[in-house]
Amino acid sequence: MSKAFIAKAIQESTGLTGTASNRCAGELMAAIVKDMKKAGKFTLPSFGTFTVRKTKARKGLNPRTGEAIKVKAGKTVRFKASPILKKSV
Repeated sequence: MSKAFIAKAIQESTGLTGTASNRCAGELMAAIVKDMKKAGKFTLPSFGTFTVRKTKARKGLNPRTGEAIKVKAGKTVRFKASPILKKSV
């Protein structure tokens, strides 16, 4: 799913112009990201939950050279589908 897909769905369902629906899709994504930064998770009822998880620093391998490298600690986003979504797919 892309921003263009979301904008097109908004445009078709509301009758907004392409520019307005694109702006709306961008604002929607920005609001989701802001809420995830603040709360650490975001839930779309009947769809699923996005959660922010911390990753530990670890050792990895450079795939080109096979050389060992250090990977810094960071954050990643995980998604868990709701039972309703699982049944419908």
